[in-house]
Amino acid sequence: MAERIKTFEDLIAWQKARELTRRVYQTTSKQEFNRDFSLKDQMRRAAVSVMSNIAEGFDRGGRAEFHQFLVIAKGSCAELRSQLYIALDAGYIKAEGFTQLILLNQEVARILAGLRKAVQRQRKPFTKSLVLSP
Repeated sequence: MAERIKTFEDLIAWQKARELTRRVYQTTSKQEFNRDFSLKDQMRRAAVSVMSNIAEGFDRGGRAEFHQFLVIAKGSCAELRSQLYIALDAGYIKAEGFTQLILLNQEVARILAGLRKAVQRQRKPFTKSLVLSP
């Protein structure tokens, strides 16, 4: 029997999003980002948004709300992925660091997509169709 998820910290999606956020903070703390406060701030906010929306949605208690917050979290993943390309193109991160962050970002997005589908299946109401004969 699978272990029951009791807190958002138990969710693999949140744990991976936390790792992604930590790595984004480490990367944007480097000297290369000192000249571009705006991009640094946007990248950090997008990463924080991913893990925060997972947590907030989970603790709201409703499946429909949790699903909506997962949608927002996945959108923040896409935002961060786009910003990583900007950082690469601007020369703020090297190809190796970019690849590691993109792969982690894509992993988080895949986990969120799966979690979203699972929550979506659970929130659909059960309907039973009846076939009546004449």
